[in-house]
Amino acid sequence: MIVWLNGPFGGGKTTLAAGLCRALPGATVADPEAVGDLLRSTLTGHPLRPRDYQDLPLWRELTAAFVAGLLRHTGSPVIVPMTVLNPDHAKEIFTPLRQAGGGFRHLVVHTDPAALQERIAASWEFPGDAERSEAVRAYRRRRAADYEQAATDWMHASGHVIDTSTLTVEQTLHAALDHLRLAIPARPRPPEAPQA
Repeated sequence: MIVWLNGPFGGGKTTLAAGLCRALPGATVADPEAVGDLLRSTLTGHPLRPRDYQDLPLWRELTAAFVAGLLRHTGSPVIVPMTVLNPDHAKEIFTPLRQAGGGFRHLVVHTDPAALQERIAASWEFPGDAERSEAVRAYRRRRAADYEQAATDWMHASGHVIDTSTLTVEQTLHAALDHLRLAIPARPRPPEAPQA
């Protein structure tokens, strides 16, 4: 199974991906941003280096191949936390992933604007580095309206929406597992105290 987690920047996709990876035996998290970083560094100084790597058809092609390849290699769930706002780009990636076998799920980890701004303000992407962390927060704030537009235009109609605005991390994980029709793993029982 491939589970693509879409939604706003800073909305909790990475946190949910980590929870799903812990909950699902053998699951891996595929980060398409690493594919983008590879292309960005490879094309440094090149006139065809895009401002946003998602605009590069090669990124979309490599991302689909990477995710489908991981599924074939592991035979276990692949979780992909990545915001894709452009519906044409999403279609270009999602179509081959739907054909990869094993099932494809598109979950939209939605957060309402007020809750999203609170999460962004509280985030520290780079603990101990205030400048880099603020740069990430500023980027997330700038892209919030882009997500809202995509959510209205196509994203909410294309995926299963989990509104995390008032949910805890654990509740969000349970909502995702419930939608995926997967059992919620039981918490291990603490060892019993020895009897005297």
